[in-house]
Amino acid sequence: MAEIEALPFPFAFKPEAMALVVIDMQRDFAEPGGFGASLGNDVSRITAIVPTVKRLLEGFRAAGLPVIHTMECHKADFSDLPPAKRNRGNPSIRIGDIGPMGRVLIVGEPGTAILDELAPLPGEIVIEKPGKGAFYATSFGDDLKRLGAQQLVFAGVTTEVCVQTTMREANDRGYECLLAEDATESYFPEFKTAALAMIRAQGAIVGWTATTDQVLEGISNA
Repeated sequence: MAEIEALPFPFAFKPEAMALVVIDMQRDFAEPGGFGASLGNDVSRITAIVPTVKRLLEGFRAAGLPVIHTMECHKADFSDLPPAKRNRGNPSIRIGDIGPMGRVLIVGEPGTAILDELAPLPGEIVIEKPGKGAFYATSFGDDLKRLGAQQLVFAGVTTEVCVQTTMREANDRGYECLLAEDATESYFPEFKTAALAMIRAQGAIVGWTATTDQVLEGISNA
């Protein structure tokens, strides 16, 4: 077993069972004019982590370890979009409305796309998910089984919503999860801080956290 220095204690892993999961690094959440900005959020917090996420991606690719990307998006006919989700809050643009980057969070629209700097390579798995968690109404669980992945490193946005939801879902299914602290972000810094504390509390009740440097050092030494 190899190890990654982490909190609350080192994360032991087998390289052949490891995969990276990059959550929802999409234009609609990271760019001005997108859905995140329409909710009044400072999207510069999201774009700030792009170089770190890219470095993590490149490290996994260089090590020959699998990478999975997720995208939060819906069908054009709203058949997978509950009214309770579309009508939540008071955004200036709702999911499915036409915005500066096309219809918001609809499959195939420009704003729904993953940021160019973090674009999936041919052969990398891309999960189109209608919910906050990556397991709901997707092939994610089957893909992980096919890869033989049992230990997951997470990056992406937002820490307390889609990232933490997917980590909790994975934890309930028996996966060991580690979150790269500096490769995830929230629009609200206090929410990120709280989510990290919740994840690693009580002896890693949901999972571990570590820096990108610690993750990359661990996989390079494995």
